[in-house]
Amino acid sequence: MKKTTKSDIETVLWKACDSFRGKIDSSRYKDYVLSMLFVKYLSDVCIETKEKYMKKYTGDERRVKRAMGREPFTLDEDATFDYLYENRNDSEIGQKINIALNSIEEHNSGKLRNVFRAIDFNSPVDFGEKKEKNGILKNLLTDFHTLDLRPSVLESNDIIGDAYEYMIANFASDAGKKGGEFFTPSQVSKLVARLAEPKVNDRIYDPTCGSGGLLLKAYTQADTKKVAIYGQEKNMQTWALCSMNMFLHGIDDARIWQGDTLSNPQNLEDDKLMTFQVVVANPPFSLDKWDSGFLPDATDEKKKPKMSAELDMYHRFDWGVPPSSKGDYAFVLHMLNCLDAKNGRMAVVLPHGVLFRGASEGRIRQQIVDFNLLDAVIGLPANLFYGTSIPACILVFKKNRSRREVLFIDASGEGHFEKGKNQNVLRDEDIEAIASAYKAYETKDKYSYVASYDEIKENEYNLNIPRYVDTFEDEEMVDIEDVRANIASIERELKEVQAQMDVYLKELGL
Repeated sequence: MKKTTKSDIETVLWKACDSFRGKIDSSRYKDYVLSMLFVKYLSDVCIETKEKYMKKYTGDERRVKRAMGREPFTLDEDATFDYLYENRNDSEIGQKINIALNSIEEHNSGKLRNVFRAIDFNSPVDFGEKKEKNGILKNLLTDFHTLDLRPSVLESNDIIGDAYEYMIANFASDAGKKGGEFFTPSQVSKLVARLAEPKVNDRIYDPTCGSGGLLLKAYTQADTKKVAIYGQEKNMQTWALCSMNMFLHGIDDARIWQGDTLSNPQNLEDDKLMTFQVVVANPPFSLDKWDSGFLPDATDEKKKPKMSAELDMYHRFDWGVPPSSKGDYAFVLHMLNCLDAKNGRMAVVLPHGVLFRGASEGRIRQQIVDFNLLDAVIGLPANLFYGTSIPACILVFKKNRSRREVLFIDASGEGHFEKGKNQNVLRDEDIEAIASAYKAYETKDKYSYVASYDEIKENEYNLNIPRYVDTFEDEEMVDIEDVRANIASIERELKEVQAQMDVYLKELGL
């Protein structure tokens, strides 16, 4: 039996993309392509499972139906991919696909509730006139029809999820900044997950989870299924991608909330913020107007308007309200308040500005250091992320720390990454070097430095990495005598050339 490989899936996915290119922007058609992959996978799993039960119960439809009802998910006949393919020439095929997606949601509301809510295969905005729309959808169904995703023929259990991640990465690259909003490069996610050190029985949380890549890396790093996955994502389409991504990777009990993490956090227990042993995140860099979800409806005793974020019911901003134009510390404060008090660990990707900007951010940074929450500052190479070339850093936080020092690592220089055509890439050996340096927690010339609390205080809580890690390369001493001898030699050669030139000119009568 021929096995379906990751390459087979990727070939079909790119062929399906060709049906849309030039007609719909890639930031939109990714939703249709990846949703159809999801439907095809669900359908093929159901078909094979039903065949297994039909054989087991010798065609007894009643027993088969009962057994199918105990499966992780179910599909009606008119919600399967095969049904849609058979109706690919129907003039209302877009509506039929929408009805099928709605049916999948209704019959699997516990796991797949609302995952297709932002997808409309009948959209006149995206597809235009009915004739053109029907042609695109017919091609899309035809492309996927050749793909066999039954579990028994898949090369491995991971290839569906891996292909899904591969496509999301390529959409991010293709769409630039717009695509990069929902994707953290795989190697950066791998490093962040390793630094956070997830382990058995941990609750793992990403408050800006995008398409879920960072959560998946943390899940893999834990190397156990005995962890609980939580996330929240503001963008509805990206939230749907994340929910499908979790399902395709076999994490169908992940809790992924939809909404604004800052103004409407969903991680609540008994009206308080739920806490987690591990928090990982790559929040949007310096998000402008992050506080727009808070209504300015209160004044202080002097009748001056107060930012309502300052009155946050969860007291996340008691150490200060970050500037409206830069939301970096708003996310940091939210995450610190969600960190388990006993052994919470947190690794977050941020722009370098958080290390040295002043005003309210400086005061927040001081509180974080004074309360001994910051464990490490790691500088990354520039141009690692889609849509921005600015260098980033990873801040590692820990609750209940036994030491007062802070480790600084400068992994941004030449030799610590691989230069790519469009993006730079962290290699496995680069990740290993950073992780090993973090574990060793010691000063290493031109790479890492363990700074005392007093040093940081003397630097007025400025955490800019060059203040602590000296990567300056001394220039070789110039030997003046060698330089003089070299100049004298050049002057002699020049005199010889000039003399020879005079001979030539004389011979020519010039």
